[in-house]
Amino acid sequence: MRILHTSDWHIGKRLMDRERLPEQAEALRFLVRLCDEKDVDLVLVAGDVFDTYLPAAEAEELFFRAVKELAGEKRAVVIVSGNHDDGVRLASSAPIAASDGIYIFGSRPFVLGEAGNRPVRAAEAGDHYVVIENSSGERVYINALPYLNEARLKEEKSDESYADLVSRMIAKGDEAYRGDMPHILLTHLFVAGGQVSDSERSIELGGARAVPVSVFPENCYVALGHLHRRQNMGNAFYSGSLLQYSFDENPDKSVYLLETEHDKVKIAEKIPVEGGKKLIRLEANSPEDGIVLLQKYGDDVLIELTLHLTEPLVRDDLRRMKEAHGGLVSVVPDVAVTADAPMRMRSRMSDAELFVEYYRSRFSKEPEGELKEAFLKLLTEEE
Repeated sequence: MRILHTSDWHIGKRLMDRERLPEQAEALRFLVRLCDEKDVDLVLVAGDVFDTYLPAAEAEELFFRAVKELAGEKRAVVIVSGNHDDGVRLASSAPIAASDGIYIFGSRPFVLGEAGNRPVRAAEAGDHYVVIENSSGERVYINALPYLNEARLKEEKSDESYADLVSRMIAKGDEAYRGDMPHILLTHLFVAGGQVSDSERSIELGGARAVPVSVFPENCYVALGHLHRRQNMGNAFYSGSLLQYSFDENPDKSVYLLETEHDKVKIAEKIPVEGGKKLIRLEANSPEDGIVLLQKYGDDVLIELTLHLTEPLVRDDLRRMKEAHGGLVSVVPDVAVTADAPMRMRSRMSDAELFVEYYRSRFSKEPEGELKEAFLKLLTEEE
């Protein structure tokens, strides 16, 4: 059986003010073509299909269209919810999705629904697992563990540690496993020691929500979602995000193509994802140098430009740089303080000096005399 492991689509996620839905649609279409070319039987999606609990209608439409195309006429798709997903909302379509070969596990009891006569389908299932069988009679056991959010923790009403809770839930998902077929744990977790990118929200990446790799069974392939860098720890593998979502991420995104062999699951290929723009960081020593540098790049990149300056950036320079490249997302001014510039404590500055410093920091120029006088007059009236 051939299996594709992907995760962290984050459909609807923007880069600052930049819409990325077309890029996500392009990358998802690539996954569909890849499944056709590689004759994939089963697609595993390890959480964070959306970027927010309440995705826009356009994001939901893209998700449902993409998973339906991934399932096609002859594949199965198994999805667990991630920390960015509303597990209840995501799994609400599970009863009708099964007829299209799509099995969704979220924050509610799993409902199998009618699988029909599809060549790859669920042979059996429970609240925490599903057994997928293909037309050749090959089977694989999927222990499906959605992200354990605060609501789930409250439901458990236990004083046990997060790692112990995860270990107990994994054991619950393996209760029906008899050891007679390949075994996969599909889940969305932060494994201690994993490399984090800027695009992962730090609130769930602290030690309290990290789990050691020792919680995972040794006799299975652990298909992980949550971290956006492709990486592995023992038998646990992060496929990484669908697109590059922050400038510090590796631009080479990929998915894992797996194959079953007897009762084992092995990685057959790491396949680069096609689609989406690359995020790159550039540096220049002046707006003019920045414009020359920007013009060297095509439309297939989004850019963060750091300018090393000796004086504040003016708005006209910013406008000219944005005109030089439509993919310029962010300009980071790095203004050096000259050695002979006197350092003054704000507590020793007059109201007028404080106002001038604030205005200069916001607008990169001196305030006009009339504006400064109006501010000082207003300040006097307030006093």
